[in-house]
Amino acid sequence: MASATPPRPSVDTGDLTITRLLRRNARAFPGRPALTGGTGPDATTRTWSQLRAETAALAHGLAGLGLSRGERVLIAMSKRPEHWITDLAAVHLGALACTPYDTLSTEQLRFVARHSAATVVVLEGAEQLRRWQPVLTEMQGLRAVVLVEPAAVPAGDPRYVTYAELTRELPDERAFDELTDTATPDTPLTVVYTSGTTGDPKGVVLSHRNVIHESMMQDRLVPVPAHPRTIAHLPLAHIAERVLGIYMPICTAGHVTICDDPAQLASALRAVRPHALFGVPRVWEKLAVAARARLAALPPAEAAAVDEARETAVEVYRLRSAGRSVPNELASQYEKLDDVVLQPLRAAIGLDDCHRALSGAAPIPTAVLEFLAGLGLSVYEVWGLSETTGAATVSTPEVFALGAVGRPGPGIEIRTGADGELFLRGPVVCAGYLRADGGLDPATDADGWLPTGDVGAVDDRGLVTITDRKKELIITAGGKNIAPTRLESLLRAHPLIGQAAAIGDRRRYVTALLVLDEDALPTWARANGVDAAELADPARHPAVRAALDQAVAEANAVLARVEQIKKYRLLPGPWTPESGELTPKLSLRRTAIAELHADAIESMYGADRPGSAPARPAEHPSN
Repeated sequence: MASATPPRPSVDTGDLTITRLLRRNARAFPGRPALTGGTGPDATTRTWSQLRAETAALAHGLAGLGLSRGERVLIAMSKRPEHWITDLAAVHLGALACTPYDTLSTEQLRFVARHSAATVVVLEGAEQLRRWQPVLTEMQGLRAVVLVEPAAVPAGDPRYVTYAELTRELPDERAFDELTDTATPDTPLTVVYTSGTTGDPKGVVLSHRNVIHESMMQDRLVPVPAHPRTIAHLPLAHIAERVLGIYMPICTAGHVTICDDPAQLASALRAVRPHALFGVPRVWEKLAVAARARLAALPPAEAAAVDEARETAVEVYRLRSAGRSVPNELASQYEKLDDVVLQPLRAAIGLDDCHRALSGAAPIPTAVLEFLAGLGLSVYEVWGLSETTGAATVSTPEVFALGAVGRPGPGIEIRTGADGELFLRGPVVCAGYLRADGGLDPATDADGWLPTGDVGAVDDRGLVTITDRKKELIITAGGKNIAPTRLESLLRAHPLIGQAAAIGDRRRYVTALLVLDEDALPTWARANGVDAAELADPARHPAVRAALDQAVAEANAVLARVEQIKKYRLLPGPWTPESGELTPKLSLRRTAIAELHADAIESMYGADRPGSAPARPAEHPSN
């Protein structure tokens, strides 16, 4: 029997602004931790009163440089407390802070610098200065360059100042309160540049209302304890981290711990035990790999108990996903097994107190979601854009489905165009796109509808399913439309496959480029009786190739004939933003992949080139 679909809770942001909320926290919770830099012995923590005081001091210093309302500030530094403080200081002055991705090329930095017309640039140290130096000399309106590390300041150029110089004096409390109250909910707050998968990035301008509604919406839909603990581990150029790492903790008076090195996320999770965690699919895939390795090392008797508990957890998860009630007996059995068996497994990876686990930015393989659900960790998919301040649809424990990305949040409307494109309207939709002259171009039509560029559908429970990006659909030579992300998600469900790109636009059939997940390889080898010493060249190991053949065959088994992958090529990896195949958000750069791996692609549609590894056919190819 299907359970009733609960209504979405309402969200009323009133006249709240980020500046007023920061003041509220400093006065209502002065001694509570707000921001911790790192998890090691050298970690430092700022309370809410300290965070606001440092913000006030820097705002005073930046005002002395002439920074004023409506101007733009570019920030290029790692995730460190000064990054947060710089952002918030700019907000108090009414300036728009922007953090470009640190993986941008010089030409891309040049575009952002020219387009933003920034008057102040804040850099961390010598490395950032080296990368930005060719651009800084071309910025005609640039008044000052602030360096956090004093040793990096060039001699003899009066435009360069240190962060320490700007934070020596506190402003008058009354004057800072006046700045605090100047902003309104519709005042522009920040600029987020899109990752530019189909051309130059756009500068998305978000308001106080946008980010506060987004923050309160998520907190209403999937509640967490008061003053929640979270970890900032994604780039602050990413819309998700900008909201979850800066603005949402201000709304909830939470405690953020900075994890600057993604490789240290696993240890940070164990140290912090966060109440909430958002990750792109790759984050959850890596956590699943680590959990699989831990399970593989269990003694037989313990492993059998874990298997029973995991089977029960997955059964419960599948019933809930289908919108069906969980029988009382099964629910009771799951609760007991979770307390005794699964909770310690989650504690071992630092997620035993995680009340809100979300995945977004790209499709996540359903096999990964089910594996994590088998640990008692339900990860819920969300969907949105920079233009929607992050998540516009949210899956919740009450209403979700495998493969769906949730229902529109409170106050958000969604409709489907004639070609399947999804349109959104509501308080999270951005104010517009920044123009080089400082004005705004509208992002919506006259009725407030934002074209998302995503193709999808809405089911009878209100759940949204994303088929693909409108501009990324594969149209075969036979005129068939194919969604590549579905194929890629099926392939990445295999633990050995770290990245997959479906190929086939204007081609006779579909092929795929695959990259191994090197982190998962040792665990897979042990589980399959393969000596790790034999994997110096895993791409040529027969067991690895047989596993990939099987992975492709399993994907083909659930695909229509026209979608099935006829051949694949295994390429060296990993794919990263630096190697060119991924955007800073870790989405595929399809045009770049086609150019970088043109030879490999052509080898699957014609005779193999001499000296290259042969293209692998699917184990049971269809004609």
